Amino acid sequence: MNPPPRTRARRLAAPLTAGVLTVGALTALPAAPAHAAGSVVKVTGSQGNWQLTVDGQPYQVKGLTWGPAVADAGKYLPDLKSMGVNTIRTWGTDASSKPLLDAAAANGIKVVAGFWLQPGGGPGSGGCVDYVTDTAYKNQMLEEFPKWVQTYKDNPGVLMWNVGNESVLGLQNCYTGDELERQRDAYTTLVNDITKRIHTVDPNHPVTSTDAWVGAWPYYKKNAPDLDLYAVNSYNAVCDIKSAWAQGGYTKPYIVTETGPAGEWEVPDDANGVPQEPTDQAKAAGYTKAWGCVTGHRGVALGATMFHYGTEYDFGGIWFNLLPVGQKRLSYYAVKRAYGGDTAHDNTPPVVADLTVEGDPGKVQAGRDLTLAVKATDPDGDQVSYEVLSNSMYIDQSKNLTPLASTALGGGRLRVTAPDRPGVWKIYVKATDGKGNVGVETRSIRVVPPTVDGTNVARNKPATASSYQASYGDCPCTPADAVDADPTTRWASDWSDPQWLRVDLGTRTSFKHVQLVWEASYAKTYTVQTSDDGQNWQTVKTVTAGNGGVDDFDVSGTGRYVRINGTERGTGWGYSLYEFGVYN
Repeated sequence: MNPPPRTRARRLAAPLTAGVLTVGALTALPAAPAHAAGSVVKVTGSQGNWQLTVDGQPYQVKGLTWGPAVADAGKYLPDLKSMGVNTIRTWGTDASSKPLLDAAAANGIKVVAGFWLQPGGGPGSGGCVDYVTDTAYKNQMLEEFPKWVQTYKDNPGVLMWNVGNESVLGLQNCYTGDELERQRDAYTTLVNDITKRIHTVDPNHPVTSTDAWVGAWPYYKKNAPDLDLYAVNSYNAVCDIKSAWAQGGYTKPYIVTETGPAGEWEVPDDANGVPQEPTDQAKAAGYTKAWGCVTGHRGVALGATMFHYGTEYDFGGIWFNLLPVGQKRLSYYAVKRAYGGDTAHDNTPPVVADLTVEGDPGKVQAGRDLTLAVKATDPDGDQVSYEVLSNSMYIDQSKNLTPLASTALGGGRLRVTAPDRPGVWKIYVKATDGKGNVGVETRSIRVVPPTVDGTNVARNKPATASSYQASYGDCPCTPADAVDADPTTRWASDWSDPQWLRVDLGTRTSFKHVQLVWEASYAKTYTVQTSDDGQNWQTVKTVTAGNGGVDDFDVSGTGRYVRINGTERGTGWGYSLYEFGVYN
C-alpha cells in the first residue's frame, strides 16, 4: 500500500499555480461565464478498451503541467499549442482560474482543473488534517469545490476535475500505523463524496484524483468507486504503471498527471552526498521514454500531463522546467516531438557533453579560484556563451540560483570564485546560443575553509563567551565548540548586541592570521582584540561589512587572550561560529 522506499522522500513540493485553493472562509463566487456551453467529456468503452471522448470524438491527453502566472497565459499558450499540447494541468481552481480557462479555450487547449486538499504534494508539503474527525474541514471542501465546478462547468476550457494531489502519500507525514490507514480510508472516502457532489453539479466532465505512484490506488478502489478514472504522478517508474495496474486488478483507466525524467528522490547520491542530477540529454530521453510507456498502455492509459511547463529559474526549475526564464531546453523539444509538434525548422539548444571541476570537488577552498572545464557544442553551429551559477540548497534549503562572475580561459575552461560559505553547493553552467535556447549541466562541490599556513594555537584551548545557547535546535552550542576543529559544531550567542567569544592561549603568544568560519548567523561589525589579563583589550582588526561565510585575514597580534567582539549582527539571530582559528 505504501510507496516504494525513497520514492518521494526528497520530492520537491508541486508548485501551486495562481489557481490554488486557499483554505479558509469561502470567497464570493464570480458570475457565471458568458460564453458558449462547454464540451461534453466522457470516459467510454469497457475493461481494457477505454477511451476519452470530447463531444463524441476520441481525445488523447497530450499535456503539460502549467507553471506560468495566469496573467501570462496569452503569452505562453500559443507556444504550448505549437508543441502539439492539447491539455494543461493545474493544482487548484478558484476565482483566479477564469482567465487561464478562457485563454486555454481560445487556443484549443483544455484544462485538467485541480482542487487542493491537505497535505498535498507528498511528504512535508502542507499541513495535516484529521480526515476521520475534522468534519468542519470536510464539509468546507464538500461545499467549496462543487461551487467552483458550478462556476466553470460551461467553460469550454474544462476537460475534467481533479480532486487532491498526493495526499494519500502525504498523510504518512502526519500519521503512522493503524491511524495512518484510518486516515487514508477517510481521505479517499471524502474524495468519493466530493466526486458525487461534482457529478450532481456537472455530469458532463469526468472526475479523477491524483496521488504519487499506484500505492494509493487500492484505497481509491475500495473507497472511491464514483471516480471516473484514476490519476497518478510517476517519474522514473512510469513504465512500471502498466504491470502494476494489471497486478492490482483495477477496473478503471487512468491518466498520468506528472511524469518526466528521474527526480531528486530517485537517483543515487554523488561523492558529496547529494542527488546526482541527470544531464540535459538524459532528461530529454526521460520525457521520450515516459510518453512511450503511456501510449504503450493502449485502452487504459488515456494520456499524460508531463512535468513541467515552468519558467522559474531555481533549484527545482533547473531539474524539471522545460524553459527556465523562457529559454528552451532539450527536454522542450523532446516533448514537442513526442506530441507531434513541427520541429523541422526549430533552432535547437547547445549540448553540454561534459562538465568537470578541476582539482578535488570535495575540497574546494572557500573564496578561492575554482576552474570548470566545459565541453559544449551547438547542433546549429551557433556561438555558445556561458554563465555560471551556484545554489546552496543542501546547506540552507534555498532554492535560489546566484550568478558567479566567470572568466573564460579558453578551450571551454572557466574560472570563478568559489562561494565563501562552507558546505555542499551545486554549481550550474548554462550554455546559451543567443537564439532562445539553453543547455545546462551541474556538479556539486564541497566548500571547505581555506588552508592556512602555520599552527592553530587556539585549537582545544579554554574558551569563554558573553553567552551561549544551552538548548535550541542543534545546541547546546558552547564556546568550546568554536575551537574544537570540528566543522559541524558551533558556538551560538544570545540574540542581542554586543556579544563576545574569547580563547585563552595559556601564555602570551604572537599570531599572524585569524580564520572565522561563520554559521548563517554572522557578525556584520566586529573587532579582533588581544589582552594579557583578560580585562584590558587592544584592537588589532576591525570589520565593518562582514557578510558571513569565511573571514580569512592576516593580522599581527600578541597576547594571552584573543577575542571576537561582535557589535552588530548580520541577521536577526545571534552570533554563531563553527570555528575560531588563531594561527602563528
